[in-house]
Amino acid sequence: MITPNQFKRGAKIEIDGEPYGIVEYLHIKCGRGGATVRTKMKSLRTGAVIERTFKSDEKIKEPDFEDKEMQYLYNDGTVFFFMDTESYEQIEIPAEFVGDDSDFMPDNIMVNVQVFNGQPIGITLPNFVELEITYTEPGLKGDTVTGGNKPATVNTGGTVNVPLFINIGDVIKIDTREQTYMERVSSAK
Repeated sequence: MITPNQFKRGAKIEIDGEPYGIVEYLHIKCGRGGATVRTKMKSLRTGAVIERTFKSDEKIKEPDFEDKEMQYLYNDGTVFFFMDTESYEQIEIPAEFVGDDSDFMPDNIMVNVQVFNGQPIGITLPNFVELEITYTEPGLKGDTVTGGNKPATVNTGGTVNVPLFINIGDVIKIDTREQTYMERVSSAK
């Protein structure tokens, strides 16, 4: 059991036997009375988005997931294919259940697939991935580490804001939970 005060983006909860993922949340403290948490949640089975407000001291059940470590193989635009590396069983997960995580998911990466009542309903990427920059505006001479930011596209198709000194061909570390730049791993020569 968790309370709404422990909500974060991507957290999973169960309401009326249905698993949901937290898309957005906002803590609201009223002058009188208790605090509330306004959420926007996405059904992990149907993809439907609902909004709901919880009291901050309410107890909410966490869904009983089975996590399986699987290897991402490829996608055809509408379905993503994963393989269990022990049994070599392949499963398909619709693109809407993978969501924005696909922007930072290179081929052959190991991910955790959540299974709820025998049905795969979502994935969790490793906390950090290293990806190569395929496009960004060139940095100018004199750009510093503490300068500004610019958008950059990585080899998986995702876009992340990076410091001005990052160039095409650089490999960067990305925090997949927040989808943000962490550091440059290696620079293009």
